[in-house]
Amino acid sequence: MQLDDIRARIARAEADAARTPGSVTLIAVSKLQPPERVRAVLEAGHRTYGENRVQEAAGKWPDWCAEFDGVDLHLVGPLQTNKARQAMELFSTIHTLDRPKLARTLARLAQDLGRCPDLFVQVNTGAEPQKAGVLPEDADALITEARALDLPVIGVMCIPPVDADPLTHFRDLREIGARNGLAGLSMGMSDDFEAAIAEGATHVRVGSALFGARDT
Repeated sequence: MQLDDIRARIARAEADAARTPGSVTLIAVSKLQPPERVRAVLEAGHRTYGENRVQEAAGKWPDWCAEFDGVDLHLVGPLQTNKARQAMELFSTIHTLDRPKLARTLARLAQDLGRCPDLFVQVNTGAEPQKAGVLPEDADALITEARALDLPVIGVMCIPPVDADPLTHFRDLREIGARNGLAGLSMGMSDDFEAAIAEGATHVRVGSALFGARDT
C-alpha cells in the first residue's frame, strides 16, 4: 500500500542525508479523507495523524482512538482561540502557534488543565497575507514570549508558497529554529517531503501522497 512506499521514501531520504534512521516522524494528514482510507492506514499500523480542523477531528477521532491503541493526533491547521481548550484536549501536538494572543490563551488553559500539548511556532516564511503564521522577523519574539509563559515549544513549522522553491523556505525555517535552540522542524508535504528531510525536517506532513486526493 501507499504507506509502505512513503515509509520507504522517508528511509531513503534519511539515508541520503546521513540522518539517523527513524529520526523523521511521518504525520499522516487525514483531513477530509474518507473514513475507509484512514481506517486502512490505521489497520496497517500507522498511529500519527494530522488534522486541520478541531471540529472535524472531534467528530471522528475519539472512536478510532478507543479502537486503536497509541493514536497520536497533531493539529496542523490554524487554531482559533475559542477552539483552544478543545484542541488541547484532543491533540498531543499543535503545529500552529502563530500569535501572542493564542500563546497567552494556551498558557492560561495549561494552568487549568494541568498539561499542554507540545507546540510548534508556525512561521509564514513567504509573508503571504492569506496564510497563517508569524512573520519571520517576528518569530524570535513570539518564541521568547511563549517560553516566558512556560509553554512547551519544541520547534517551528512552515508551509512554503505553492509557486515557490521550497528549499529557500526550509532553510529559512531551519535558521530560525537553530538560533532559538529548537530542534523540531515541521516542514515538507506530499510534493516535497524528501527535500525537507535533506534540510533537516523532523516531522513531515503527508496527505494526498498517502491517502490519495482528498474530498472537497
